[in-house]
Amino acid sequence: MSLTVFAAAPQALSPQAVNLLDAGSLLSAFGALGVAVVLFAETGLLVGFFLPGDSLLFTAGLLCVPGNHGAVHLSLPQVLCAAVAGALLGAQTGFLIGRRGGRALLARSRSPKLHEGAERAEELLGRYGHAKAIVLARFVPIVRTVLNPMAGALGVPARTFTLWQITGGLLWTVGLVLAGYALGSSLPDVDHYLLPVVALVVAVSLTPLAVEAFRRRGTRTSNGGSH
Repeated sequence: MSLTVFAAAPQALSPQAVNLLDAGSLLSAFGALGVAVVLFAETGLLVGFFLPGDSLLFTAGLLCVPGNHGAVHLSLPQVLCAAVAGALLGAQTGFLIGRRGGRALLARSRSPKLHEGAERAEELLGRYGHAKAIVLARFVPIVRTVLNPMAGALGVPARTFTLWQITGGLLWTVGLVLAGYALGSSLPDVDHYLLPVVALVVAVSLTPLAVEAFRRRGTRTSNGGSH
């Protein structure tokens, strides 16, 4: 982790000052290490479903651009390694948790979003098959948290899960980090527009959930009208 991160945000190291929902706050406090920890929690632990994986990856890529004049500057190789490690180890951990009782753990949760995500994850596995569902889930918030333990609970073969979670994990992490880096490299002073850019990334990442919600609502309406 770069010394610049610590020097730029000494107060951010206190737990009270770090906003877990804000990618910039997490990166200011913990740098590349924060990327690994957040992605591990989001993809491996059911309690991490609220963490900002998409915006964190994209913002980290922006902050790796040489000549960035912001308070935080990160190393691109460090961020890529941290992102890949956190996402792959997290998914494999979630799968093992599912094998050992994922449904029981999910049943204890009172979060409606988590249960909706579990239903969506199970639907993806049934509709698209193991390979496609595991890869697609990486790009859908909440679903990427619950699909891994659901895959374990539903008996997806470990070799199949490992192969496709690695494929999806690499596409998701490397793709978003490099997208942020490419945007930062092509637009001067992009750090001045960090908040709107990150807001756009969050909106795009939530699009699949919104589309699915409208689809389900339409299905329920048509089913209700047919009686």
